[in-house]
Amino acid sequence: MPKHAYHGRLSVVVPVKNEQDNVELLVREIAAALSANTTFEIIYINDGSTDTTQARLEALKAEFPMLRVIRHRASCGQSRAVTTGVNAARYEWIATLDGDGQNDPADIQALLAKLADPAQPANLELLAGWRARRNDTFLRRISSKVANGVRSRMLKDNTPDTGCGLKVFARETFLQLPNFDHMHRFLPALVMRNGGAVVSVPVNHRARERGTSKYGVHNRLWVGIVDLFGVAWLQRRVRLPIIEPDSDL
Repeated sequence: MPKHAYHGRLSVVVPVKNEQDNVELLVREIAAALSANTTFEIIYINDGSTDTTQARLEALKAEFPMLRVIRHRASCGQSRAVTTGVNAARYEWIATLDGDGQNDPADIQALLAKLADPAQPANLELLAGWRARRNDTFLRRISSKVANGVRSRMLKDNTPDTGCGLKVFARETFLQLPNFDHMHRFLPALVMRNGGAVVSVPVNHRARERGTSKYGVHNRLWVGIVDLFGVAWLQRRVRLPIIEPDSDL
C-alpha cells in the first residue's frame, strides 16, 4: 500500500456529547496549535448533546471560520461520530481528539513530525498517541493496562495504547476499513489488517477538569471483550494480494 502524501492540510475531527464547558477552550487550543504552519479545518460532531454544547459551538464559528459543526439528532456513539466527521472532511489526513480536553492539541504537531520523517515505513497510515503517563484514577489506569495487554497479545497490533483519542491517519485508509460500533478502539489492528503500518508516539495526557466521563470501567470492559473477538475474526479472514510489477494499474 503506497503511503498517502501529506501536503500540510489536516482535518481535525472532535466527537462530543454534553461537553459544553470544554468546547471553547479546546477549539482555541486546536487553532493555536495548528495556525502557524498548517492548513486545517476543525469538525465538531455533536453526538446528540442535551446541554448547551451546540449553542456554544455555533457561537464560536464567528471567531473561527475553519470550524464546522455537524449534529446527530440522537446519540450514535463515538465511532459513528468519528465516521461522520471523516466522511465530511475536506483534507487527505485526519487528526482525532477526544472532546473532554484530556488530549493536548499541541501534540498533533509531534504526530505530524513523525509522519514527515523519511525514516518511517513507506506504508505508514496511522500515528497513534501513546499516553505513557496517564492522568486518570488508579482503577482506570489498571483496567486500561490489562485491556491493552490482552488486546495486544490477541491481535498482535504492536500498539501500547489504542484507547488514546489522539490519532492521525489517512482519510482514504479509514474509509476502507470495516465500520462498526466501537471500531475506534481497534484502529491500529484494522489498519494493519489492511496492509498499513502503525507508529505510536508518546503524548501528553491531562486530567479532566470540566464535565463528566461518558464511560466507566464496566461499559468499556464488556463491550471491549465482544469486539475483541470480532476483530480477531476479521483478521483471520483477510487476504492481501501482492500485485505484480507488470500489472496495468
